[in-house]
Amino acid sequence: MYQKLSKTLLGAVAALSVMGGAAAAENWRAWNIHSDGHPNTPAMDRFSELVNEKTGGDVTIEVFHGGVLGTQPDALEQVRIGAIEVGNFSLGPIGPMVAEANLVSLPFIFKNVPHMFRVMEGEAGQIVAGAMADAGLLPLAWFDAGARSFYAQKAIHTPDDVAGLKIRVMNNDLYTAMISAMGGNPSPMAFSEVQQALKTGVVDGAENNFPSFKNVGHYEVTTDYSLSEHLIIPECICVNTAKFNALSPELQEAVRSAAQEAALYQRELWAVQSEQARKDVEAAGVTVTEIADKAPFQNAMGKVYEDYLAANPNMRTLVELAQATE
Repeated sequence: MYQKLSKTLLGAVAALSVMGGAAAAENWRAWNIHSDGHPNTPAMDRFSELVNEKTGGDVTIEVFHGGVLGTQPDALEQVRIGAIEVGNFSLGPIGPMVAEANLVSLPFIFKNVPHMFRVMEGEAGQIVAGAMADAGLLPLAWFDAGARSFYAQKAIHTPDDVAGLKIRVMNNDLYTAMISAMGGNPSPMAFSEVQQALKTGVVDGAENNFPSFKNVGHYEVTTDYSLSEHLIIPECICVNTAKFNALSPELQEAVRSAAQEAALYQRELWAVQSEQARKDVEAAGVTVTEIADKAPFQNAMGKVYEDYLAANPNMRTLVELAQATE
């Protein structure tokens, strides 16, 4: 009788343990604006697979691609409040809500893409990440989004080559100030309008990374692409801070490790796509100009930085940390 009762109790305890484990499992959703063909899409799928594998199914992530869970501003807010747990975001739109994230929008703050990663994975990046986490967006890893460079009907070797040109830029005071500092005429406009504006001469040039330059056909209406790399804005895998902090230390480490591994995979995919895009536009007749010395461009940004730091004095230490990173 006692033995039978003991077995019954043990069975009940085991069943409750299984039920408790199931209840404790975290089933998260992830937002991604990109669709098939973009490096971030397989990278986010890889992140999901790795999280499931590394946590033994205690955390699962379903990735929704193509922005189906909403626009980027909506998704940012949803992740901030925890309605969506994970997002793949550019740091550009995060700047208005987290001042430290604006570091990456300062023209020529980075020497090149490898330098950007050294900054973001060093002390300056830790400050940016901490401020983002305080706002509800904890970055787990940084994705490559390439470097934005100038393209026009002539090669750009120095800031003087920008003087007098009408250059399309994104609608951001830092970007318009950058063009003005080089003597150019900034022309903010919607990205969808750039192709026709280049074709008709409404603008003389624009700026973007190689894949975008190629994929939207801007190479068809310009002759020269100059590797100024004036803006290098990374993307992140960001998780809602409270959701992440609620995990055990072991699960936190597993999720972070999965993100960092997925980020390395994304960077490999981005490098392949970017190199292929360069080959494609060169084969189509576009001249690609290397700029070995970016110091003249960086020096031309003196007034831009002066005005920015006067308006944002708390950013000075962070900017100096980034600039001092080798």
